[in-house]
Parts: sequence; structure tokens; C-alpha cells
Amino acid sequence: MSTRMDTTAASPGFSLPVPDISAWRVGNTGVEGVWHFDSGKPGRSTMVSALVHGNELCGAWALKGLLEAGVRPEQGRLTLAFCNLDAFDRFDASHHDASRFTDEDLNRQWLNERIDAGDTRERRRAAALRPFVQQADWLLDIHSMHEPSAPLLLTGVQPRNLALAHAMRSPEHIVVDAGHKDGVRMRDYGRFGLPDAEAGDTRSLLIECGFHGDPASLQVAQDQCVRFIEQSGVVGVQALAQQLPGWRMPDAPRQWALEVTGPVVATSSAFRFVAPYTGLELFEKAGTVIGDNDGVPVTTPYDNCVLVMPSVRQARAGVTVVRFAQRTLL
Repeated sequence: MSTRMDTTAASPGFSLPVPDISAWRVGNTGVEGVWHFDSGKPGRSTMVSALVHGNELCGAWALKGLLEAGVRPEQGRLTLAFCNLDAFDRFDASHHDASRFTDEDLNRQWLNERIDAGDTRERRRAAALRPFVQQADWLLDIHSMHEPSAPLLLTGVQPRNLALAHAMRSPEHIVVDAGHKDGVRMRDYGRFGLPDAEAGDTRSLLIECGFHGDPASLQVAQDQCVRFIEQSGVVGVQALAQQLPGWRMPDAPRQWALEVTGPVVATSSAFRFVAPYTGLELFEKAGTVIGDNDGVPVTTPYDNCVLVMPSVRQARAGVTVVRFAQRTLL
């Protein structure tokens, strides 16, 4: 038996328009798509990134909005980065998965040896972005999802990031996870991946705003930008409210920490779920069958198991199709 945690379903149609970022594409750093502003006053170096995947438009809309509003740091520094522009240029709403990346997933390349190899377009782009990621103290990486789902804020396993997610008071569901076996994410790169005792004043969060094509994903991206920038201290509450009216949504009624205990990895493109799961399903009993992996039943490993981001849209050998998690009320 399964029960659903409270969530709002998104429309499966691709209704979010493509943002025109042509006015902001050049950047002001010498690196295409990257903007950097320095207040000249002491403070954190805060970075917000979008379009790590070219079909995840909500973050591009949010960065465009920050730039159009003239948001500037009152102390410290602020970097805004449109990341995988090559993939974004290929975007077609009727085949949006095809513009996730060009050669390989940019969000699995954040190891210096992969970046230094420079043998794919994503690795060369990571090399151009690397100096900005390295100088950032706080990073918010904006993403969206293959399937309709409630927003998820991914913290990694470091307690400092979970504390920040709790302080932001939204969204409702916080995923505590160790990343992916097939490569390192931007939010785990360098200092961001260090344990608390070694990391100093670093924080990094990845927000999954909902389905790629749902206009509500833009509202989530805007809300998370305001909350994250406010917490970083580079722009004050009053200035954010004045420059970005309507961006902040109501606080979540509560927050759940979903501690990921392991992935389900497809052995081929034949992987199938037994029902149309959209994420956050809660299964009361261990051993419940939730999928078929080339004839091998996939079962829940413990009681009260939650599914995190189930999707077969990218299913092939070696790809994670869902993750299991245990939930705790924060």
C-alpha cells in the first residue's frame, strides 16, 4: 500500500515559453553568459546558475528577471551564470529532452581531470565556468524535472546545507543525497563537497523546481532566488522586495528531510515502473514491488519508503531511474 505526501501535480504539457536572453548573453566577464557584480564591500561571493541543462528554462527566466531588475550586491559579490548555452540553442519544446546537453551531461563533469581533458563541449564549458564556481562561497543551482512533481531542494550530505534549506523555509521537501555515481555535480565541486569542518563559509543548494514545461516552475525559481540571496546577505530584504515584487511565495507549511539511502539503476532502456509514479509516493511496507528491471522485480528496501524523482525518460544502462529515501519532519 502507498500513500502520497502532500504535493501539487503539474501539467504534463510544455507550457513555459522560451526566454529571450539575447540581451544578456554576452555577459560582462569575458565569458559568454556570465555576469559578475562586485559591491566593493566585504561580504560573501554568491552565485546563482541556470541552464546547466539546456531544456530547464525556469532558471533562465529567473536570471533574466534578476538582470532586468538591476539586482546588485549591497555587500560582497554576485555572479549570475547561464551555463549550457549550446544545449539551450537546440531547444525544441516538442523534443525537449534532446536539448538537455550536447555531448554529455554538464552536471556530471565537475572533476578537474574531466574538465581539464576538454574533449567534449560540456567539459570545455565547465572549464570556462570553473573560475566562477571556485570563487563562489554560496551557490544556488537552478534545475527542473523530467516529470511533473513537487519542488525538491537538494542539499548534499553536509549538515550546513540542510540548515540553510531549513532557514529558507521553502520548499516543503528537502533531499539529502550524495549525488550520482556517474559524475560530480556542480553543487558538489571543490569546497562545496568538503565536510563542514573543512569547508569554511560555503553553502551549495540545487533546486528542482518542478516539471520543465510547467510555468509554476518559474515561480519556484524566482522564490528560491529571493530566499537564497536574502540568506547570503549580499542583498537586503528591503531591496529584494522592492526590485522583485511578487517573487517570494508563502513559506512551506512544514519541511520534510528526505534522506536518500540508495538509487535504482536501470540495466537497460527496458526498465518499467508498475504504476505512473510522479515522486514523493510513500510505501508503508518493505518489499513492495515498484518496478521491473529487465525481468528483476524492484522492491522497496524498508518500511515508509519514499520515491524521489522517478523517471524512465532517460532510462538506459547505468542511469538512475529513481532513488529511495527515508523522511523526517524538520
